[in-house]
Amino acid sequence: MKYLAFLLLLCGAFSQAQRADVPRDQNAIPDVVDSLYREDQFYLGLAFNLVTNDPSAFSQNGFSGGLNAGFIRDMPINDRRNVAIGVGLGLSTNTYNSNLFVGELEGERTIFQVLDNQTEYQSNRFNTNLVELPVQFRWRTSTATTTNFWRIYTGFKLGYLFHFKSTFKQDGITLKQTEVAELNRLRYVGTLTIGNGSFNAFVHYNLNTLFNDKAITTDGEQVGLQPIKFGVEFYFL
Repeated sequence: MKYLAFLLLLCGAFSQAQRADVPRDQNAIPDVVDSLYREDQFYLGLAFNLVTNDPSAFSQNGFSGGLNAGFIRDMPINDRRNVAIGVGLGLSTNTYNSNLFVGELEGERTIFQVLDNQTEYQSNRFNTNLVELPVQFRWRTSTATTTNFWRIYTGFKLGYLFHFKSTFKQDGITLKQTEVAELNRLRYVGTLTIGNGSFNAFVHYNLNTLFNDKAITTDGEQVGLQPIKFGVEFYFL
């Protein structure tokens, strides 16, 4: 029995030696590291819309939200590839609930009226839809093998407001207005995104007002309205 045990031990050692001689890449899938990786990303953002530069009696009511989505092409500018320029294309839709009535008088002239507390209505809001061109300066702690990393992206968005609709509902009556000549359809927006992994916080500050200098309320004030968007943004490769 002693000789049998010794023989089995010797065979086991010989078998281990044979396996050790087999090159590793024949028994395992080798790791492939992309030294020229990019952070090309689809993005989806959910926002809360605030408004500044508004008439004195203007107020927001209810929830004013926004949704933006698109794709950004990543172009690294250093050897480590953690600094890059991003250029993309996206869409954005926004809702603003407030006491600003936007309608039309005879002769297709737009009327802007800040509704007082004595005016009863079910809802009053306007919606905007935009196509956007985001440009970002991107810094992150990413490597070719990490998927969760910190990022700081700053830049601007050039947008075009291609659709506007105001909706006023009162006692079963619904008034809608889509043609507003006083809109600043070309939008300039400063952007900042900070986060980790797929979850990120952002702020978008409109550099120009939604309405031009010709937009005057019935009280003689400029309408203006300069949105600031706060929200969360998700990036997907």
